[in-house]
Amino acid sequence: MRGSLRRRVVWGGVITALALLIVGLWLFQPWKLVTHNSVDEAVPAAFEAPTATATTPETAATAAPSVTSTPPVLTTAPAGPKVLGEGAFVSQEHPTRGTARVLEQGGARLLRLTGFSTSDGPDVHVWLSAAPAGADWHAYDDGRYVRLGKLKATDGNINYPIPADADLTGMRSVVIWCDRFNVAFGSAPVDL
Repeated sequence: MRGSLRRRVVWGGVITALALLIVGLWLFQPWKLVTHNSVDEAVPAAFEAPTATATTPETAATAAPSVTSTPPVLTTAPAGPKVLGEGAFVSQEHPTRGTARVLEQGGARLLRLTGFSTSDGPDVHVWLSAAPAGADWHAYDDGRYVRLGKLKATDGNINYPIPADADLTGMRSVVIWCDRFNVAFGSAPVDL
């Protein structure tokens, strides 16, 4: 009887230890400390800066070219995207670097991360926040923020469309936020 009880206690301890290990692995996902992935998204066509084009009366007209030579006339395309805010990332819980730029063109808004790099982690998102860059972690999720989506990659040039109905008034930073552990990996000042 004593041997049977002892075996049950040992097996109960082994099962409990395995259960704790599995839960710990699921929660912390330690392999993400050494994993990286890259994305190199182009700037959407709607946000590219247009270039000026040179035309002459001959190229502008559909008729045959004239014999006289006239100087080219510069025609400027509409202005490029407006930069609403821009700043360099500061590291917080994990080393984070790169530039965050909020662009607006034709009523559409976009967050563009360039030269971006951070650590991988579980449940990491990109936010615009009313808290300043480098703030205490609790300031980001206790205050006003706009969720832009899950982190697409740990490295690269990445675009996040900003919802048309999002009120950006008073947004001061871009935050790389781990929802599972409520910590900021890094943040960049944009002061919108």
